[in-house]
Amino acid sequence: MSCTDPIADMLTVIRNGLQANKANVTVPHSVIKTGICKVLKSEGYITVFDVIDTKPARSIKIGLKYGSHGESVITEIKRISKSGLRIYTGSKGIKPIIRGYGITILTTSRGVLSDRDCRKQKLGGEVLCTVK
Repeated sequence: MSCTDPIADMLTVIRNGLQANKANVTVPHSVIKTGICKVLKSEGYITVFDVIDTKPARSIKIGLKYGSHGESVITEIKRISKSGLRIYTGSKGIKPIIRGYGITILTTSRGVLSDRDCRKQKLGGEVLCTVK
């Protein structure tokens, strides 16, 4: 069965892995998912991610991050732009999430970036998801 929104599927796999207290989860590989994982790693929401050559296609292994008392670092991860309704914004329209404690992930002409990087570089783009 084909997936109509692979990014939303990846976010659901991460959400379910956090609820089940898994150490890592595996999702099918794509370039945009790798970009999202790079942003999550650089912002400190996941520990590590690796692209694994599996058969019949490659996959991404994502290491989930937990706090000192076992609570998950990601409290909410939410898809914003969906396949039926794309949401675009300019650099001035990007608002901080929880006064800068959360991030918005956007896809721009320079790749997948966090909201902080987009404001610094004065770039806009499609709003993929928010992470709190």
